[in-house]
Amino acid sequence: MSLLYEGKAKRIFSTDEDGVLRVEYKDEVTAGNGAKKDHIDGKGRLNNKITSILFEHLKEKGIKSHFIKQTSETEQLVQSVEIIPLEVVVRNIAAGSITRRLGFEKGQKFETPLVEFFYKNDALNDPLVTDDHVRLLNIATTEEIAQLKEMVLGVNKALVELLDSINLRLIDFKVEFGRTKDGQILLADEISPDTCRIWEKDSDTNFDKDVYREDRGSIIETYQTFLNKLEDLK
Repeated sequence: MSLLYEGKAKRIFSTDEDGVLRVEYKDEVTAGNGAKKDHIDGKGRLNNKITSILFEHLKEKGIKSHFIKQTSETEQLVQSVEIIPLEVVVRNIAAGSITRRLGFEKGQKFETPLVEFFYKNDALNDPLVTDDHVRLLNIATTEEIAQLKEMVLGVNKALVELLDSINLRLIDFKVEFGRTKDGQILLADEISPDTCRIWEKDSDTNFDKDVYREDRGSIIETYQTFLNKLEDLK
């Protein structure tokens, strides 16, 4: 098994099975596009377990992803896809960058979920892009853009309902999608407190990476508490 790619939070390896990759979650945490970073023991284990549970839940809801199965504390097998270079963001409640860009008050609830695209390009600092930009950059066709929006709103609905059942609110999240060799679009990458904002309903306590971004607590304790809530549903 050879290393194919190493990112901020994961390593991707080939396997003996054609079209199947092994993902290893690292004990690394970053914020601000890598401006802040640390090694934190146990973080990879937590994100791997949380992502595995959430992908399994989405599968039960009919949402197709690259996830195959969890194989160890820090590893999972996934279907090989070509990642579409977009971060697809859904916002249910205003927080983070949109409060600075557009002046929404933190905590303002949107009438309907807002979908945004960000171009995955480190040199350009992952800029916000419109549907027209996505077409001009030859990232996706008009039909694929519509499909991405439909899929991510389906993900949002499933996650909102899941978190509501454990007294949590899904504020926003970002996901990535990929294409298989035959052109099928699948949900990819991960869904974890690294990629979501999650608040407790009664106290607005964070169960996400904002505790690390803003130095407001232990990321391990926060993620473990969130994992415990998910596992209690089984």
